[in-house]
Amino acid sequence: GDQIYLCSDGYADQFGGEKGKKFKYKQMKALILDNALLNKEAQKKELESKLVAWMKDFEQVDDICVMGVKI
Repeated sequence: GDQIYLCSDGYADQFGGEKGKKFKYKQMKALILDNALLNKEAQKKELESKLVAWMKDFEQVDDICVMGVKI
């Protein structure tokens, strides 16, 4: 039942929010942990919606890759 997540730096390095700062790994880790019990499709939707809400009018600055594997 373990889950492993791999990601590029793109999600955490994305600018947005009210102050136009980076998302950061601490927020990303919390987001993944908060949604870990959801099925993979629901996790994907949560990650996508959170990113869109975070970016608002900011352009994507890097590639974004997040992969989760359940063992």
